[in-house]
Amino acid sequence: MTTSDHTKVLKQIRQKPGKHAKYLKHNTPKVRKDGEVTRKCTLCGRTGAHIRRYGLHVCRQCFRDNAVNLGFKQYK
Repeated sequence: MTTSDHTKVLKQIRQKPGKHAKYLKHNTPKVRKDGEVTRKCTLCGRTGAHIRRYGLHVCRQCFRDNAVNLGFKQYK
């Protein structure tokens, strides 16, 4: 059983308590409290190239698209 979402597999094997317990023990993702994964873009959800300054919390691509709407000016 390969899937990107572990909850789908849990629904399939909930009738087998042994397999269900083993799957929960070894395959559920860790709860992340800090690190790059916890910081996501508020507009698109990307984790890379994240701008946190001034409380923006957007990725660089969304920043380029929405910089004027956010109140930034482009200097030439």
